[in-house]
Amino acid sequence: MTKSKKITTFVILGVAALLLLITAFNCFTIVEAGHTGVVVTLGKVNEGVLQEGLHVKAPFVQEVVKIDNRIVKLEVDTEAFSKDLQTVATTLAINYRVDTAKSYSIYKNIGADYETVLVAPAVNEVLKAITAQYTAEESVTNRSLISDGLVEGLNEKLNSSGLYITDVNIINFDFSEAFITAIEEKQVAQQQLLKAETEKQTAITNAEAEAEATRIRAQAEADANSLIKASLSDAVIRSKFYDKWDGKLPQAMGSDSVITNIDGGANQ
Repeated sequence: MTKSKKITTFVILGVAALLLLITAFNCFTIVEAGHTGVVVTLGKVNEGVLQEGLHVKAPFVQEVVKIDNRIVKLEVDTEAFSKDLQTVATTLAINYRVDTAKSYSIYKNIGADYETVLVAPAVNEVLKAITAQYTAEESVTNRSLISDGLVEGLNEKLNSSGLYITDVNIINFDFSEAFITAIEEKQVAQQQLLKAETEKQTAITNAEAEAEATRIRAQAEADANSLIKASLSDAVIRSKFYDKWDGKLPQAMGSDSVITNIDGGANQ
């Protein structure tokens, strides 16, 4: 065998070995943890799915599409009108998963881009329906109710397709500048009204307290006068007179020459 024939033989054997190796690799597929494998044979989607692990497939005629069945996060930015016709821009974080048993039907009926085709439009539709039930201010104060309503509404729409919503978080509500300004002005007005009412109530309380203090002082004075009056008997008055008398009788005499005794008697 000539040298050129030997080289040709080695090349053919090398190509054959390479083809054999490629064929061998195409006979097997690995489905990663948290995924399922959808088998497609010459463009036809087979029913059932491959679970995690190593699997054998027909080389070149079968393809295995991996579907992620773990919880996946999707952020959606959308706008909706509130009950009072305000534009509410909302950013949502949607956590969902694909039912393993329906991975093949999702891929068959929707394709690999089911998130864009099915999930995002459903989020927009359900959010608009729920937002219309609340005013713009109520949307802010009822975030948890809106989140719960989104989970329930989305599951009603998507469960039959094999998609399950596990959680919805409202990252942000945003409103028009005019609405924000109106809310700020309303809050300022409410604060001013509360301050005025507080000052009014304080003034009323102070006036009532002063009136009560005046009444108490007047009552105390009246009670004291009553006690003094009650204590001034004839004997006490006479005693007070004796205490203050200097012992001298009046010098003036009446025309009838009547002298009044200190003890109340009279002398001619």
